[in-house]
Amino acid sequence: MKITRFGHAALLVEVADTRIVIDPGGFSLPEVFALTDIDVIAVTHQHGDHADLTRLPALLAANPGAVLLAEPEIREQLLALGGDWKATAVDETTTVGGVDLTGVGGRHAVIYPEMAGIGNIGLLIKAPGAPTLFHPGDSYEYVPDGVDVLAVPLSAPWAKISETVEFVRAVSPTTVFPIHDCTIAEAAYWGYWLRIEEFGDVENTVLLPQDGSLTLPF
Repeated sequence: MKITRFGHAALLVEVADTRIVIDPGGFSLPEVFALTDIDVIAVTHQHGDHADLTRLPALLAANPGAVLLAEPEIREQLLALGGDWKATAVDETTTVGGVDLTGVGGRHAVIYPEMAGIGNIGLLIKAPGAPTLFHPGDSYEYVPDGVDVLAVPLSAPWAKISETVEFVRAVSPTTVFPIHDCTIAEAAYWGYWLRIEEFGDVENTVLLPQDGSLTLPF
Protein backbone atom coordinates (compact mmCIF):
# COMPACT_ATOMS: atom_id res chain seq x y z
CA MET A 1 0.00 0.00 0.00
CA LYS A 2 1.22 3.45 -0.94
CA ILE A 3 -0.45 6.56 0.49
CA THR A 4 0.19 10.02 -0.93
CA ARG A 5 -1.11 13.25 0.53
CA PHE A 6 -2.33 16.05 -1.71
CA GLY A 7 -2.96 18.64 0.98
CA HIS A 8 -5.32 18.72 3.97
CA ALA A 9 -7.67 15.69 3.79
CA ALA A 10 -6.98 14.57 0.21
CA LEU A 11 -5.30 11.20 -0.24
CA LEU A 12 -4.29 8.96 -3.10
CA VAL A 13 -4.30 5.34 -1.92
CA GLU A 14 -2.66 2.75 -4.16
CA VAL A 15 -3.28 -0.85 -3.15
CA ALA A 16 -3.97 -4.14 -4.96
CA ASP A 17 -3.51 -2.46 -8.36
CA THR A 18 -6.28 -0.01 -7.47
CA ARG A 19 -5.94 3.79 -7.21
CA ILE A 20 -8.31 5.61 -4.87
CA VAL A 21 -8.71 9.37 -4.36
CA ILE A 22 -10.42 10.54 -1.17
CA ASP A 23 -11.70 14.05 -0.41
CA PRO A 24 -10.24 16.32 -3.11
CA GLY A 25 -11.27 19.61 -1.52
CA GLY A 26 -10.66 23.33 -1.47
CA PHE A 27 -7.38 23.11 0.47
CA SER A 28 -6.08 20.29 -1.72
CA LEU A 29 -3.01 20.69 -3.92
CA PRO A 30 -3.88 21.29 -7.60
CA GLU A 31 -2.03 18.14 -8.63
CA VAL A 32 -4.78 15.91 -7.22
CA PHE A 33 -7.26 17.22 -9.79
CA ALA A 34 -4.89 16.28 -12.63
CA LEU A 35 -4.48 12.63 -11.61
CA THR A 36 -5.33 9.94 -14.16
CA ASP A 37 -5.87 6.17 -14.05
CA ILE A 38 -7.98 6.57 -10.93
CA ASP A 39 -10.31 3.67 -10.06
CA VAL A 40 -12.29 5.26 -7.21
CA ILE A 41 -13.11 8.85 -6.25
CA ALA A 42 -14.73 9.18 -2.82
CA VAL A 43 -16.13 12.13 -0.85
CA THR A 44 -16.81 11.75 2.87
CA HIS A 45 -19.04 14.82 3.32
CA GLN A 46 -20.20 18.10 1.86
CA HIS A 47 -17.79 20.66 3.35
CA GLY A 48 -15.72 22.52 0.79
CA ASP A 49 -12.38 21.45 2.25
CA HIS A 50 -13.35 17.87 1.34
CA ALA A 51 -15.12 18.44 -1.97
CA ASP A 52 -14.11 21.29 -4.28
CA LEU A 53 -17.07 21.54 -6.66
CA THR A 54 -15.18 23.96 -8.89
CA ARG A 55 -12.11 21.80 -9.51
CA LEU A 56 -13.69 18.33 -9.27
CA PRO A 57 -15.01 18.32 -12.87
CA ALA A 58 -11.43 18.19 -14.18
CA LEU A 59 -10.72 15.08 -12.11
CA LEU A 60 -13.96 13.47 -13.28
CA ALA A 61 -13.23 14.24 -16.92
CA ALA A 62 -9.76 12.73 -16.65
CA ASN A 63 -11.14 9.52 -15.08
CA PRO A 64 -14.45 8.65 -16.79
CA GLY A 65 -14.26 5.02 -15.68
CA ALA A 66 -13.80 5.69 -11.97
CA VAL A 67 -16.27 4.39 -9.41
CA LEU A 68 -17.72 7.45 -7.67
CA LEU A 69 -18.70 7.25 -3.98
CA ALA A 70 -20.38 10.07 -2.07
CA GLU A 71 -21.89 10.63 1.34
CA PRO A 72 -25.64 10.83 0.57
CA GLU A 73 -26.20 14.49 1.49
CA ILE A 74 -23.68 15.74 -1.07
CA ARG A 75 -24.57 13.24 -3.77
CA GLU A 76 -27.08 15.51 -5.57
CA GLN A 77 -24.52 18.31 -5.84
CA LEU A 78 -21.95 15.90 -7.22
CA LEU A 79 -24.38 14.39 -9.74
CA ALA A 80 -24.72 17.87 -11.22
CA LEU A 81 -21.00 17.79 -11.99
CA GLY A 82 -21.36 14.59 -13.99
CA GLY A 83 -20.84 10.91 -13.38
CA ASP A 84 -22.86 8.18 -11.70
CA TRP A 85 -22.23 8.90 -8.03
CA LYS A 86 -23.18 6.08 -5.68
CA ALA A 87 -24.43 7.04 -2.22
CA THR A 88 -22.27 5.43 0.44
CA ALA A 89 -23.91 3.90 3.47
CA VAL A 90 -22.75 2.94 6.93
CA ASP A 91 -21.40 -0.64 7.02
CA GLU A 92 -21.95 -1.04 3.28
CA THR A 93 -18.97 -2.34 1.31
CA THR A 94 -18.13 -1.46 -2.28
CA THR A 95 -15.54 -3.73 -3.89
CA VAL A 96 -13.36 -2.35 -6.66
CA GLY A 97 -10.66 -4.62 -8.04
CA GLY A 98 -9.32 -6.42 -5.00
CA VAL A 99 -10.18 -3.61 -2.58
CA ASP A 100 -13.12 -3.34 -0.16
CA LEU A 101 -14.27 0.17 0.77
CA THR A 102 -16.65 0.17 3.74
CA GLY A 103 -18.63 3.17 5.00
CA VAL A 104 -18.05 4.15 8.64
CA GLY A 105 -19.89 6.66 10.79
CA GLY A 106 -22.97 8.55 9.76
CA ARG A 107 -22.77 12.08 11.19
CA HIS A 108 -20.26 14.91 11.16
CA ALA A 109 -18.77 15.96 14.49
CA VAL A 110 -20.67 18.72 16.26
CA ILE A 111 -19.16 22.15 15.61
CA TYR A 112 -21.71 24.05 17.70
CA PRO A 113 -24.99 22.70 19.07
CA GLU A 114 -27.12 25.33 17.32
CA MET A 115 -25.64 24.52 13.91
CA ALA A 116 -27.52 22.06 11.76
CA GLY A 117 -25.75 18.71 11.64
CA ILE A 118 -24.68 17.08 8.41
CA GLY A 119 -23.76 13.60 7.30
CA ASN A 120 -20.23 12.19 7.29
CA ILE A 121 -19.20 8.73 6.16
CA GLY A 122 -15.55 7.76 6.54
CA LEU A 123 -13.92 4.92 4.67
CA LEU A 124 -12.28 1.72 5.81
CA ILE A 125 -10.05 0.40 3.02
CA LYS A 126 -9.05 -3.26 3.01
CA ALA A 127 -7.21 -5.50 0.54
CA PRO A 128 -5.78 -9.01 1.00
CA GLY A 129 -2.26 -8.93 2.36
CA ALA A 130 -2.27 -5.14 2.85
CA PRO A 131 -2.72 -2.96 5.92
CA THR A 132 -6.23 -1.66 6.63
CA LEU A 133 -6.54 2.12 6.30
CA PHE A 134 -9.16 4.32 7.98
CA HIS A 135 -10.00 7.82 6.70
CA PRO A 136 -12.67 9.10 9.13
CA GLY A 137 -13.68 12.28 7.34
CA ASP A 138 -14.72 14.74 10.06
CA SER A 139 -15.51 12.72 13.17
CA TYR A 140 -13.85 11.09 16.15
CA GLU A 141 -17.06 9.32 17.21
CA TYR A 142 -16.78 6.14 15.19
CA VAL A 143 -14.05 3.59 15.91
CA PRO A 144 -13.96 0.54 13.62
CA ASP A 145 -12.08 -2.61 14.51
CA GLY A 146 -8.93 -3.83 12.84
CA VAL A 147 -7.39 -0.53 11.74
CA ASP A 148 -3.68 -0.73 10.94
CA VAL A 149 -3.22 2.77 9.52
CA LEU A 150 -5.12 5.85 10.70
CA ALA A 151 -5.32 9.13 8.82
CA VAL A 152 -6.08 11.32 11.83
CA PRO A 153 -7.75 14.73 11.49
CA LEU A 154 -5.31 16.85 13.47
CA SER A 155 -7.16 20.15 13.76
CA ALA A 156 -10.71 21.33 13.13
CA PRO A 157 -13.39 23.73 14.46
CA TRP A 158 -15.03 20.68 16.03
CA ALA A 159 -11.95 19.23 17.76
CA LYS A 160 -9.50 19.75 20.58
CA ILE A 161 -6.20 17.97 21.01
CA SER A 162 -7.24 15.86 24.00
CA GLU A 163 -10.08 14.43 21.88
CA THR A 164 -7.64 13.79 19.03
CA VAL A 165 -5.34 11.79 21.30
CA GLU A 166 -8.24 9.81 22.77
CA PHE A 167 -9.46 8.99 19.26
CA VAL A 168 -6.03 7.73 18.24
CA ARG A 169 -5.86 5.57 21.36
CA ALA A 170 -9.35 4.20 20.76
CA VAL A 171 -8.61 3.24 17.15
CA SER A 172 -5.25 1.79 18.26
CA PRO A 173 -3.53 1.64 14.86
CA THR A 174 0.01 0.51 14.22
CA THR A 175 0.67 3.61 12.10
CA VAL A 176 -0.82 7.11 12.27
CA PHE A 177 -0.27 10.13 10.05
CA PRO A 178 -1.93 13.56 9.99
CA ILE A 179 -4.64 14.91 7.72
CA HIS A 180 -7.00 17.88 8.07
CA ASP A 181 -4.17 20.15 9.22
CA CYS A 182 -4.25 23.18 6.91
CA THR A 183 -5.97 25.04 9.76
CA ILE A 184 -2.73 24.98 11.80
CA ALA A 185 -0.08 27.68 11.47
CA GLU A 186 3.35 26.25 10.75
CA ALA A 187 4.80 27.70 13.96
CA ALA A 188 2.09 25.99 16.02
CA TYR A 189 2.08 22.61 14.27
CA TRP A 190 4.26 20.80 16.77
CA GLY A 191 1.90 21.72 19.59
CA TYR A 192 -0.57 19.36 17.95
CA TRP A 193 1.58 16.61 16.47
CA LEU A 194 3.82 16.17 19.51
CA ARG A 195 0.78 15.25 21.60
CA ILE A 196 0.10 12.38 19.19
CA GLU A 197 3.71 11.24 19.41
CA GLU A 198 3.80 11.54 23.21
CA PHE A 199 0.40 10.17 24.20
CA GLY A 200 -1.11 8.33 21.23
CA ASP A 201 0.46 4.94 22.09
CA VAL A 202 1.16 4.24 18.41
CA GLU A 203 4.18 2.30 17.21
CA ASN A 204 4.75 4.36 14.04
CA THR A 205 3.89 8.07 14.06
CA VAL A 206 4.60 9.44 10.60
CA LEU A 207 4.62 13.21 10.16
CA LEU A 208 3.59 13.16 6.53
CA PRO A 209 3.82 16.58 4.84
CA GLN A 210 1.12 18.00 2.59
CA ASP A 211 2.76 16.46 -0.49
CA GLY A 212 4.37 13.45 1.20
CA SER A 213 3.92 9.73 0.68
CA LEU A 214 4.59 6.51 2.55
CA THR A 215 4.67 2.89 1.56
CA LEU A 216 3.36 0.21 3.94
CA PRO A 217 4.06 -2.14 5.56
CA PHE A 218 7.31 -0.77 6.94
